[in-house]
Amino acid sequence: MENLKIPNHVGVIVDGNGRWAQERGLSRSEGHKAGAENVENLFIYMINRGVKFISAYVFSTENFKRSQDEVKYLMDMVIWKFKTLSKKYDKENIRIIFSGRKDGLRSDVLKVMQDVTEKTKNNTRGTINFCLNYGGHAEIIDATKKIHEDATKGLINIDELDENMYAKYLYQDLPPIDLLIRTSGEMRISNFMLWQASYAEFYFPQTYFPDFKEEEFEQALIEYTKRDRRFGGINYENKNN
Repeated sequence: MENLKIPNHVGVIVDGNGRWAQERGLSRSEGHKAGAENVENLFIYMINRGVKFISAYVFSTENFKRSQDEVKYLMDMVIWKFKTLSKKYDKENIRIIFSGRKDGLRSDVLKVMQDVTEKTKNNTRGTINFCLNYGGHAEIIDATKKIHEDATKGLINIDELDENMYAKYLYQDLPPIDLLIRTSGEMRISNFMLWQASYAEFYFPQTYFPDFKEEEFEQALIEYTKRDRRFGGINYENKNN
């Protein structure tokens, strides 16, 4: 299909790493490693295709309920993987930011997140938002608390609060998600960016994330291009022209 529509902001729920590994007789950790390796190249490809923002759900607040060994491996992987990603994405002029609560994360993980954010903060070709220790309900609650605090201090007039102002109190001030992809065939969004995805187009491929490569993303673009996006009956493209 020619003239594919390119979404400005793509959300990716990274799912199926563990099942991908188990079906191959590997440990769940090997699946997470394979998923992390796919992130490295896939997201660059998406930016090269014209996507400006990517939000990736890589670790939810609920994921802390997994086994201690698996959680430790995931946190260790965050440290060594983001050191590599920061160098590669910096060369590609891509900015890395994070969404989620800092409470509960190890100090060495927070240090790497801070270093990566600082290293890439001036990059302009695209932004990748990694959602780590993230939950959509928590984000809305935390934003509401900050709004209440600023209103109490007289910094904002609560009567002037609207959707645009509220959005600026979320973990990151990002445009709405246009296309939300959840790999592995599960058809739910699992508390991911509830505010930002309110008018997103959903795409649920059967493919586990380690196998969701460039060709799979092209299929997602083909499906996205077929969609007639409407906001309360108003065509999305006409609404934004």
